[in-house]
Amino acid sequence: MTWEGIVFLVLASFSLGYSGYRFQILFHVLKNHRGKTRTFGNMSKRAWISFLDILGQRAVLRKKLPGVIHTTIFWGFLIISVGTLEQFLSTLRPNWSFEFLDSGYLLLVALQDCFTYLVLLAVLAACYRRFVLRPEGLGQSPDANRVLALTGSLMLSIALMHGCELPLHPWYEDAMPFSRAMYSFLSLGNFSEESYAVAAHVFKWIHMLLVLGFSMYIPHSKHLHIVAAGPNTFLKNQKNTKAMRPISFEDPEQSQYGAAKLTDLSWKDALDYYACTECGRCQDVCPAYQTQKPLSPKKLILDLKHALHDQKEKILAKDHASLPPIIDDHVTEDVIWACTSCRACEIACPVFIEHTDKIFDIRRNLVMMESRFPPEVQSIFKNMETQGTPWAFSPETRSDWAEGLDIPRMSENPKIDVLLWVGCAGAYDERNKKVVRAFASVLKKAKIPFAILGNEERCTGDPARRIGNEYLYQTLARSNIEVLQRYDVKKIVTSCPHCFHTLKNEYPDFGGHYEVFHHSQYLASLIAQGKIKPSQKYEETITFHDSCYLGRWNGITEDPREVLRSLPGAHAVEMKKHHQESMCCGAGGGRMWMEETLGKRINLTRTEQALETGASTIATSCPFCLTMLSDGVQSKMATKTKVLDIAELINETS
Repeated sequence: MTWEGIVFLVLASFSLGYSGYRFQILFHVLKNHRGKTRTFGNMSKRAWISFLDILGQRAVLRKKLPGVIHTTIFWGFLIISVGTLEQFLSTLRPNWSFEFLDSGYLLLVALQDCFTYLVLLAVLAACYRRFVLRPEGLGQSPDANRVLALTGSLMLSIALMHGCELPLHPWYEDAMPFSRAMYSFLSLGNFSEESYAVAAHVFKWIHMLLVLGFSMYIPHSKHLHIVAAGPNTFLKNQKNTKAMRPISFEDPEQSQYGAAKLTDLSWKDALDYYACTECGRCQDVCPAYQTQKPLSPKKLILDLKHALHDQKEKILAKDHASLPPIIDDHVTEDVIWACTSCRACEIACPVFIEHTDKIFDIRRNLVMMESRFPPEVQSIFKNMETQGTPWAFSPETRSDWAEGLDIPRMSENPKIDVLLWVGCAGAYDERNKKVVRAFASVLKKAKIPFAILGNEERCTGDPARRIGNEYLYQTLARSNIEVLQRYDVKKIVTSCPHCFHTLKNEYPDFGGHYEVFHHSQYLASLIAQGKIKPSQKYEETITFHDSCYLGRWNGITEDPREVLRSLPGAHAVEMKKHHQESMCCGAGGGRMWMEETLGKRINLTRTEQALETGASTIATSCPFCLTMLSDGVQSKMATKTKVLDIAELINETS
């Protein structure tokens, strides 16, 4: 080995060793988290989806300009890294190269030549976006600026190296058109071949030193996501649907419920911090942030990441007792309570960070361990404990909405195939009673035998769970499951997406396994089968509002639109934000039961978006959304605009 090889070996050993040491610390910090995470199955499917999302950059490309910029840089680094490896090896062993690949080597050289300049263009485009366009969600990060400068320097050093090497290796000149142009530019100086050789060698060393420096910088920078985004993508939820992690109250070793300190969260939560690219897509779509609330999903993740860095010594020492609380000057209670759990942030995130898991766990600690929650929630908890509903109504009046409709109870005919789960809003809220009556009328028209639980039905527990009272949720859930098992219920249909999600995705953790349908799915099926045929014209312009717990949480966006398309004479228009990108009405995550005192009301912003379409009817498929948008229309004094559930529209026209 030459002296040059020895010098490089020493430098590479130091830089890569230091980088490995820092990554080892990050790994142990992650491993020392105590919170439980979900299990991860179906590895072959995960591998294929990861291939699409990592190598194919599928999630990144959902946003066109930044997606193209990032994908270009990503693929450029993959291809150019092969050339960098060749430089490393040729320094350790002179004259070593991949030339033994013959024609494959020329292809490799051509790709490296092309991507060197494409990455340079992408860096310039990223600078234009960051310093000229300045999108709010992206922010102004000195760290990101350093990374862009470093990336541009890496490409420039390669471009200059290749430009100087070309006269020394004319046999692959045709494979390097961009470097040939660089050589033409450099040849203006009429340098000697020896000068080109020296210059090429200098630029080679500049490039190698930049690479080694970059490797040392990565563990400290936002570009930690280069290492963490891949595993985070592999471990992501395979579908939109996911359930909150249950707590075992029977476990005698568990004394902490929820997350009071950083390490009460799971190692997967910590991996999320590492994977964050700081792109700001989550902030751009957050309804709380858009309406001047203190919550920014991006800032929440970064605040947790910074706290993790500050506390790493205690975490490594497993000194959990001395760790400060999560709630501090940055992650405040107002930040945690502002979340509507709409999951817009999670759907937008290109590296699949799960913000809601962290917020839910922090809420659980605040509620169950510290009794710190908005004061208006106290009466909601009390009503749910004593009456089985967030409203202060007696369970004895739960079936009053069905008076005169001749709907059987399961206690009267337990062999009926379909259970109509009414939900608290349908049972007690005057406006939503009309929706359930309309849906029941449609079922009767379709000659579907169905029954209700009547006074035996209780709240699914969804509001309690989202707010953080897991114990109350489980009490209600187990009570409902006991009733459902008594009647051997197999099939449930409900008009409430929150009930739908809880019954379908969260009750199985407690032994409740059912075939659950949202009424939009059921109506679409009845129409497709010809059991319901809307015949009366509805010559109105309709815009549909996607419920978060139907669309983003369960991937159901087309069924309600199929229902609306069946209305004779109706004309459908979409809001600017629709389907997976729909904006929340503001009622999810328990916010239905909390006062909204900070910033602008979310339901007013969403109502304005609906009114901008000029539609005369705003269609919904959720009792919470119906309430929030109706209130919004009333506040805007849009007296000519109707807010109706899709069941009411079908009942009216059938």
